[in-house]
Amino acid sequence: MSRFYYYLILVNMVSNIIASVPVILLYFHKEGAISSMILSVVVGTIIITVYTRFFNNFPGMTLPELLQKTTAKWFYNPFIFLLGILWFIAGMITLITFSFLLIRYLTPETPITQISLVLTISVIFGCLMKTNRVLYTIEIILILTFPLIFYIYLAAYSSKNLRWDFVKDAVLYFNQLPSFYAFSASFFLFLGVANMFIFNRFFTIKQKFGLKQIVFIMVTSTFALSTTYFIPIGFNGFEHIKDFIYPWISTSDSIRMKYFIIERVLFIFLLFYLGIAFLSILIHWHVSIEFFKFVFHLEKIKWKGVKIGIFLPLPFFIGISTYFVKRLDEYQLVRLSGIFYNSLSILFPLMIILFLFIKRRMKYAKNNEQN
Repeated sequence: MSRFYYYLILVNMVSNIIASVPVILLYFHKEGAISSMILSVVVGTIIITVYTRFFNNFPGMTLPELLQKTTAKWFYNPFIFLLGILWFIAGMITLITFSFLLIRYLTPETPITQISLVLTISVIFGCLMKTNRVLYTIEIILILTFPLIFYIYLAAYSSKNLRWDFVKDAVLYFNQLPSFYAFSASFFLFLGVANMFIFNRFFTIKQKFGLKQIVFIMVTSTFALSTTYFIPIGFNGFEHIKDFIYPWISTSDSIRMKYFIIERVLFIFLLFYLGIAFLSILIHWHVSIEFFKFVFHLEKIKWKGVKIGIFLPLPFFIGISTYFVKRLDEYQLVRLSGIFYNSLSILFPLMIILFLFIKRRMKYAKNNEQN
């Protein structure tokens, strides 16, 4: 597979390590979090495999184009509009989370509205770029940020402050039945592949996707989930870990870099993770805008020869994000995220049925053309 394909999956996994996902998992640390993560690895790997092989059969084609060819307008327009809303919410959750983090740890004197507007404006116009340029932007920022983030993970695993006894205590609860909330939060880490709904237009040649690629994704996702869950427990203890709003912030502040300019990892962690958050919002909102462009034919809306239609979603993105960043607090954001994850854990497995229908109709249409 192309390296850009792995970027889409990797960004979604990494960006959610300090969002609501670990908060939900750690809240259910005695109620099936581990079994939920194991189940999510199995189901998530299956979803990634099915989604990837489906789009591999239609190189260069997006989901809206496939739906337009195989389904009625009364179905695909509302459905694509719903997908646009879901992708917008996914980006907004990340935006609000990092607005809260910045005002709490880096810029406490700055109004939260100003912070969210700066983040939104820095991302929003990037969402209007062509899909290939978005992927090139992702690659540049990952090259700059990921090595240090990976080093921080290694520092966490090798730190003397990491108490493996706490981790062993957590493992003892592996025999609890899975929790739907914990499963949904874990499952969300695997949904980066769903960005292929739009980004598949970049992959115009059929890619190789076999057992090696599946094993690599499974190993990577297992490492990401284990790191997300066990490292905060190892640093902060097992009994009261569910009371932490930002468990990974407390964890990063417990790590020291002995041979570096800045000793406290917290500030480096936040700044470099801001780059990952930027990528996550950029990907989600780019896909969302592409969905809306297809439904409302925004590229056909012109004024004096200028395509102004593509800019129409921007005021809504800015206004809605600003409204919710002012209305929500951290606890409400976690509850909203939990409900959102639950809905996705139902919708995306069911979409396999839609894929089978599309594949059958496309095969039927191809046979008719040959005859």
